[in-house]
Amino acid sequence: MTYCFKATPTFWKAFHKLPQEQQDKAREKFKIFRKDPYDRALKTHKIASLSARFKCTVHSVTIEGNLRAVFYQNGNIIYTVDIGTHDIYK
Repeated sequence: MTYCFKATPTFWKAFHKLPQEQQDKAREKFKIFRKDPYDRALKTHKIASLSARFKCTVHSVTIEGNLRAVFYQNGNIIYTVDIGTHDIYK
């Protein structure tokens, strides 16, 4: 499937607050993400609490350690909504 990717202002605000090293790591992982957001290397998993709140299936990908990016899919469009620690699940 060919995806179209969109990032929310909330995502970009959180991304730019990350230390440079984490931004660089996120850029590396997003190269994989843009090819396939469900690639095993990203450890993509569903987040039940956010899915219930947003009334759609919300996924998280592992960037490194405790750093996650959260997204949902609507058709072929992938919306990246936030990036940060597990606290973004709240």
